[in-house]
Amino acid sequence: MNIIVCIKRVPLTQEVDLEIDELRKGVKKDALAYVINDWDNYAIEEAVLLQEKFGGTVTAITIGDEDDEEILRRALAMGADKSIRIEAGERELDGFTISKILAKTIRDLDYDLIMTGVQADDDNAAMVGIMLAEELGLSHAAVVTGMEPEGNAATIRVELEGGMDEISKIKLPSLLTIQTGINDPRYVSIMGIRKARKKELVVINVEDLGLSEDDLAQRTMIEEVFLPPETEGAEMIEGDPSSVAGQIIQIMKEKGVSI
Repeated sequence: MNIIVCIKRVPLTQEVDLEIDELRKGVKKDALAYVINDWDNYAIEEAVLLQEKFGGTVTAITIGDEDDEEILRRALAMGADKSIRIEAGERELDGFTISKILAKTIRDLDYDLIMTGVQADDDNAAMVGIMLAEELGLSHAAVVTGMEPEGNAATIRVELEGGMDEISKIKLPSLLTIQTGINDPRYVSIMGIRKARKKELVVINVEDLGLSEDDLAQRTMIEEVFLPPETEGAEMIEGDPSSVAGQIIQIMKEKGVSI
């Protein structure tokens, strides 16, 4: 089974005081550390587990500059066989353009399955995987928490709302967006990353893909990014259950809520 995994390098924003940039179109990233997108880490692990069980190859793909090769080396250290970096220069990319670039790169590759993370931690758009599947004309499923190939099909488990799961079958080749928690990603050592430098890493320039300017034009425009307004915090209601219930009803009436 030949598997392609699309991954992304994102800024680490947890436990950091974020600042809006001068154009108010994003956050200042100069002082932020970068890591592999969490959802993509699970996708790589799932691909390697399937490869270990069924054979085949795993290819990791990312769009970015030389700094983004860090996550490709990590994927190779986890067990991927080869990797591709697409150099896009200073272009501003949204989900539409990313899916176009990835589709053009992947179209002629040999694959049975494509995996992406459910979403990227920097924009949380959750659109690239499904848009990529549409570009390639593939069957697809989102928020996948389990996958078992069976010949030219696979049984998949998909996470639904309200703690429910759905089990169904999907024809291969297909594209799956992988949810966190589907597995336990393996630890990657420094020595493993060094050894991975011997594996194949191909660099492709986006200009050589034959895409038109319309294909590379953004469809999503950010008007403004701002931090959530500060509030006074939660109002704590104390007392016995009867008293608390009465206070809640009174607050609802004052807020205009019909009871």
